Amino acid sequence: EVQVAESGGGLVQAGGSLRLSCVVSGFTFDDYAIGWFRQAPGMEREGVSCITSRHGTTYADVVKGRFTISSDNAKNTVFLQMHNLTPEDTAIYYCAADPRSHYGCYAGSYTYWGRGTQVTVSS
Repeated sequence: EVQVAESGGGLVQAGGSLRLSCVVSGFTFDDYAIGWFRQAPGMEREGVSCITSRHGTTYADVVKGRFTISSDNAKNTVFLQMHNLTPEDTAIYYCAADPRSHYGCYAGSYTYWGRGTQVTVSS
């Protein structure tokens, strides 16, 4: 059984930083896609950043230069380092995993989802 678990959310002031972690268990990091998505109240879920075994990394334009996605395959863990946070980054952040590498960062392409972690940025 594949399980996805996020951690690292919290409350931070504008301009601050957070690092989210996503541990995926139940499949090997051979051919994979791991993504971070977020959903703010009243908004649709959007792709933030994704990393795949074959196609590298993808970032949403609004986070480029501020967020960095990375993986520790030995620990089945993906990180999202977030810098220079703004109140517009406030959302529930979800990690998703799929045992196939694919292009882009689209929620519909991912099979397994975590429960999310809240990120709140105060002004």
